[in-house]
Amino acid sequence: MRATVLESPGQIVLHDVPDPRIELPTDAVVRVVASCICGSDLWGYRGIAQDRGPSRTGHEFVGVIEEIGADVRTVKVGDFVIAPFCISDGTCENCRNGVHTSCLHGGYWGSTDLPAATADAAQGEAVRVPLADGTLVGLPEQPGAEQVPGLLTLSDVMGTGHHAALAAGVTRGSTVVVVGDGAVGLCGVIAALRLGAEQVVAMSRHASRQALAREFGATAVVAERGDEGVARVKELFGGIGPDAVMECVGTKESMQQALDSVRPGGTVGFVGLPYGAELPIRQMFSENKGVRGGVASVRGYIDELLPDVLSGAIDPGRVFDVTLPLADVAEGYRAMDRREAIKVLLRP
Repeated sequence: MRATVLESPGQIVLHDVPDPRIELPTDAVVRVVASCICGSDLWGYRGIAQDRGPSRTGHEFVGVIEEIGADVRTVKVGDFVIAPFCISDGTCENCRNGVHTSCLHGGYWGSTDLPAATADAAQGEAVRVPLADGTLVGLPEQPGAEQVPGLLTLSDVMGTGHHAALAAGVTRGSTVVVVGDGAVGLCGVIAALRLGAEQVVAMSRHASRQALAREFGATAVVAERGDEGVARVKELFGGIGPDAVMECVGTKESMQQALDSVRPGGTVGFVGLPYGAELPIRQMFSENKGVRGGVASVRGYIDELLPDVLSGAIDPGRVFDVTLPLADVAEGYRAMDRREAIKVLLRP
């Protein structure tokens, strides 16, 4: 079969690799219907993340089960499934506490050192799924083609936006600012409004992303950054800032933007994969500003979010503004790296 490999920074190549097969009785083999490129994939592509040498890429996919191991009970051959970006057994203490990303027996797609053996990455034609019962979420019936993009967001970006909103303490009547206009930030707009936020301001400097944020329900857009951005945000919220800020980028600048923007006593929910970001503890202490968040346990959110995606109550699949065949994956990475695409969907 074919799968993508990051050979070196800036070099994504489609390779022929061995077909996945059942190796353990808890495995499943899934034929990929759709995968995608994540903003966090760009850290390795840009050479910012630690270089591990050539490695399989991708951590978001949906597909159809083609084979299961003897011990798999919760899904069956022929099921359409959502695969969260983290592999988990669903039974360990951390999973039971809702933190599937810290599963004692799980790990991440593309890992070579999982307790349950190695795992394929997602950008390929098929994937071997360890711990299938805990990891995969099966649908009761096959979805329509038009539903696939929205379902794919549940593997990461919609659940991550939801996590940011929960971490920031968004609730009915909240005032909210979202820092970051990538797929996670845009899904964060959806998530905040879904939880009852009264006002949601998207910080964005790109016309197409601003337009989508507004279509998702953002009540205002702030294009300024730094001190000008903080001043503009405070102007919109009575001179003190919003109750909650959702940080969806991961840089030092975006975290500082979030902390400077939230009102005294407010909370920043952060989900951007951090590179170079550090917390100004003295500022947090002096201004009574809290910070919560981290890697999103999307496996724990799918059951809650899935009905709204299937019913059309929310439409996060619109963050996919470019669809390419897997053969053109390198162009997809280039488009996202140049910010010519919000998020690229890949069809094998």
